[in-house]
Amino acid sequence: MTSHFPDISISTERLVLRPFEEADIPPLTDMMNDELTVAWTTAPTPYTRRDAHEWIVRRAPAERRTGRGIVFAVTEHLTQRLVGSAHLMNTDWRNRRTELGCIIGPWARGEGYAAETVLAIAQWLFRDQRFERLELRTAAGNTASQQVAQKAGCVSEGVLRNARIVRSRTEDGGWTDIRTDTIVWSLLPEDLEDR
Repeated sequence: MTSHFPDISISTERLVLRPFEEADIPPLTDMMNDELTVAWTTAPTPYTRRDAHEWIVRRAPAERRTGRGIVFAVTEHLTQRLVGSAHLMNTDWRNRRTELGCIIGPWARGEGYAAETVLAIAQWLFRDQRFERLELRTAAGNTASQQVAQKAGCVSEGVLRNARIVRSRTEDGGWTDIRTDTIVWSLLPEDLEDR
């Protein structure tokens, strides 16, 4: 039984999900310093080009090599512009389940790219990798991510109380960590049969 994902790219009508490249360092750095990205992720802040280089060259490839998951750069098919990142993580090979986290840059939000990414990955996981479950976990206050999960056809399964740390702006313009609930969403192969 395979215990790591293949080194692949996934294409949709509008997107190409591919491994990150060093040329993605500047747009990744910009995307990770966006205020909403900072608020909802655990990435370093400020996010530097050194952080982006470390992620692209070492950490993201290690996710695949070690079997923990796989990381995709989400790019527009026509322009090849980086619009986001998708990360399969916490992969359980025995039970054939994994968790997906997506980040979409501010210049690409509202275009349906996040839901398109979720569906493309889910179809690939279920069809080609024979997975049985895909999870998304959204912070209780992150309504945009919740809308993406709903648009992709995910089922809300419940709330993990006080299970996540997110960031909130302080009066002096800095950031502080706060605890929040996490909503667990899932997709199963049968959820995509009508799509």
